[in-house]
Amino acid sequence: MENNKLSDCIINKNVNYIPIWFMRQAGRYLPEFREIRKENKDFLKLCFNPKLSTEISLQPLHRFDLDAAIIFSDILTVPYGLNQNVNFVKGQGPILQDLDIEKTLETTVGNFSEKLKPSYEAIKLLREKLPKNKALIGFLGAPWTLLVYMFHKKSPKTEINLENFFKEKITIEKVLEKLIEVLCVHIDNQIKAGANIIQIFDSWSGLLNKEDLPHYCYEPTIKLVDHIKSKKIPVICFPRGIKENYIEFVKTVKPDCVNIDYEIDPDWAKNNFGGLPIQGGLDPKILLQKNQDIEKHVSKYLNVFKNYPYIFNLGHGVLPETKPETILEIIKIIKNKK
Repeated sequence: MENNKLSDCIINKNVNYIPIWFMRQAGRYLPEFREIRKENKDFLKLCFNPKLSTEISLQPLHRFDLDAAIIFSDILTVPYGLNQNVNFVKGQGPILQDLDIEKTLETTVGNFSEKLKPSYEAIKLLREKLPKNKALIGFLGAPWTLLVYMFHKKSPKTEINLENFFKEKITIEKVLEKLIEVLCVHIDNQIKAGANIIQIFDSWSGLLNKEDLPHYCYEPTIKLVDHIKSKKIPVICFPRGIKENYIEFVKTVKPDCVNIDYEIDPDWAKNNFGGLPIQGGLDPKILLQKNQDIEKHVSKYLNVFKNYPYIFNLGHGVLPETKPETILEIIKIIKNKK
């Protein structure tokens, strides 16, 4: 077993300490990241620059006593690997070109891996530079979330009409199968390069109706989770926004650890997940409040998960307006608690 606190918490259910990392810990709230970004306008190109991707991944660890690095990349490198162009537009987020179904379905796993090679080189480089006792998290978007981006062609924050979306059912099924195929390869490539934990982000699973969750969320994710488990690597799942369906997700998908979002009551999660290690939960907006409020909310999670296998994280990514000092303060609260 890897000698890092996250794996120890997940696999051995060790409760002697609370491992800490933050989703989007390498990003816009750090002035040193903004400096690099100023010089590198093309976001995807930046993700595919092994030297800079490694440097960005390490930035939060130079500042904070964190237990894991997560590779600086994006879930949308996968549609790009499947020959769908992706642009990140300031103020709009990702914009994807029309999906050329034939081109996507004909993409070989060899071509896919070749297009994403710089990402794997970055993981290799990061593993070399990272202290051995720190976890290196590789990640991917779950098939459903990637389908949403590939067919909707942008972030579905501004409502998505699922009825229209599912009119392309036959095509969606074909792309879903293709995604599962290349995501297994994407997982293998990240593990070979040095990732020793994988997190699956299903950022838009909350859009699905309860009756559609099994086919589009649970079943595709089970295939990936089983594949990761066969590699003897812990897997964390984050099915954001599925509310009380978290219980069904945990029972059905059986990840090694589940990340809860900020709509989930931590007490409810602890009592309903059968002792499964839990990660995250805190609302990122709380990090924009006064220190005493932050302490109150952080302490709530620490008290609920006392003597329970728990990894401290948020219920979504760090917001750009967050002050780095706040992250420092949270780490101090957690270290003092134990």
